[in-house]
Amino acid sequence: MAKVVSKKVGRPSSMTTETIAKLEEVFAIGGSDTEACFYADIATTTLYEYQQNHPEFTARKVALRENPILKARRTVMGALGEPEHAKWYLSRKKKDEFSEKTEVDNNIHFEPITFVIKGKKDAD
Repeated sequence: MAKVVSKKVGRPSSMTTETIAKLEEVFAIGGSDTEACFYADIATTTLYEYQQNHPEFTARKVALRENPILKARRTVMGALGEPEHAKWYLSRKKKDEFSEKTEVDNNIHFEPITFVIKGKKDAD
């Protein structure tokens, strides 16, 4: 009796190792789902279906998107040796103590203004 070999039916998955690497590359620079899918040449629905079946990928995507924020924090912290950068940082982190405050004069006085319309006669 002949052995029956089952074959997968349908198109092969677009979510190859190369596609996933392209998606991760965009997520690592803070890119959106739309941008990542465009770069990887897949539909957003393909990404969402993949995420539904692979929740670990969704968690990785969220983690990768934190990369630019961490890089920016490192850059800011590294620049704090410069007084101007330190002042900028403190003015945002400790506003009550270090922000440049503008004082407002609440004693505003208004002078009345009289308008005169020329050429108009008074009615008696």
